[in-house]
Amino acid sequence: MRHLTVSHVDHFDATLPEVDMRLAMDEEAFRALYDRTARPLWAYLARVTGDRHVADDLLQETYYRFLRAATVHEGEAHRRHALFAIATNLARDRQRRRFTRGVEVVVTEAHLQQGGDATSAQVERRADLARAMTRLRPRERMALWLAYAHGSSHKEIADLLGLRTGSIKPMLFRARRRLADLLGHARPASPGGSRE
Repeated sequence: MRHLTVSHVDHFDATLPEVDMRLAMDEEAFRALYDRTARPLWAYLARVTGDRHVADDLLQETYYRFLRAATVHEGEAHRRHALFAIATNLARDRQRRRFTRGVEVVVTEAHLQQGGDATSAQVERRADLARAMTRLRPRERMALWLAYAHGSSHKEIADLLGLRTGSIKPMLFRARRRLADLLGHARPASPGGSRE
């Protein structure tokens, strides 16, 4: 995961046609936001795309688009929501392009070993989970990651995925059951236990 700064945006803009150059925040505010949000956002992108390098690229594109939007946000929660919305749209667009080209998602061993001191059993469990996640539909991967890794509410997930709030709980239940089947575990007993 590479660090991005406002000066990177200036570099990107130099390659584009002339546009209005207003940015949403100054360098110091951006660095603070990036430090607080980059790791969970990158982890989300890595999980839903199945590729660390793609996650790096989408992470940079997410922050670039966030800064270029020059939108005033009410607070930290709104900024995080905006970042995840942009990242979700970018991942969805990429998936659509890949699907139309017939390219399969490939899980790389480098992406599986996110923890430096992991035991071989932990690495194997991560590999199993990563392979199972790639067999889920992209929307299911996104919903599971947002709900259980990021802690998003059903309403937040619905907003990010463009769905009705009432459809999230059954989607999460079906996605968890499918993931459990792929992992060879017992199915969850009921759709309870998830965040409202």
